Amino acid sequence: MKRKMMLILTGILVLGLLSACGTTKENDHSGHNVTNQNHENSASPSAGHGEHGDHDTKEQPADSLKASFSFVSGTVIANGKSDLDIQISDSDGNTVNEFELNHEKLMHLIVVSKDLSYFNHIHPEYDSNGKFAIETSFPNGGEYKVFSDFIPKGGASTTLSEWVKVEGEEKAQELIEADAKLVKVVDGKEVELTLSSTKANDEITLTFNILDAQTKKEISDLEQYLGAVGHVVILSDDAEQYLHVHPMHEKATGPKAEFMTSFPKSGTYKIWGQFQHQGEVFTVPFVVDIK
Repeated sequence: MKRKMMLILTGILVLGLLSACGTTKENDHSGHNVTNQNHENSASPSAGHGEHGDHDTKEQPADSLKASFSFVSGTVIANGKSDLDIQISDSDGNTVNEFELNHEKLMHLIVVSKDLSYFNHIHPEYDSNGKFAIETSFPNGGEYKVFSDFIPKGGASTTLSEWVKVEGEEKAQELIEADAKLVKVVDGKEVELTLSSTKANDEITLTFNILDAQTKKEISDLEQYLGAVGHVVILSDDAEQYLHVHPMHEKATGPKAEFMTSFPKSGTYKIWGQFQHQGEVFTVPFVVDIK
């Protein structure tokens, strides 16, 4: 009887251990299905680093950092050289002194006219005490918007902007309308743009296909421009939505250059693609409607 009872108890113990081992093995697989997502840092105006190396910066109201744009001469006159200072500080007015390289530069400065017909991508030099400086000029009188794009040390990608008034003769404003055909010829290059989607908030791939305009041969020897095959800047027609997008494959050499982004809302947007070939940087603009 005792032997029978011992056999029964041993059987129950073995079944219990097998059941416990099965549960442990099942739990070992939990927690490994991880989705890689982009996150915006609420403490900074803009942020985002995706798994493909793309980089969007979306302008939002600044909480922790501020930029002061000032011209040394006080008054800016069209076609004249002007010294522009950009002072970066925190919300308490303390200067921000340390910055990280972002595609070979401490700051990218984008300048556009109100109708987006003028575009300039330049790089101020860091002076000291949170101040950047650059000499620039404006082709006509009127309103321009300047965007400073930088990364404070240990922080996220940040974009701060301001409208500036330029004195001088103003030209007629151009309408910002979507292109009927997304093919442009610039500096002897024929560039075609395709979008994988035209819906707001979709993850969209922008593909630039670059050919020689005369021979129609594919250009496959694009050079690195600021550490990448190209750069893309996107603005909404009111210049309120700003995206600076880096390529999915930075070391690509053409003829295709792909960029991944997302348009924050429906509307009309202007896209500038910038590339380098045979030592020369060329900029190709497109206007698209996003639904």
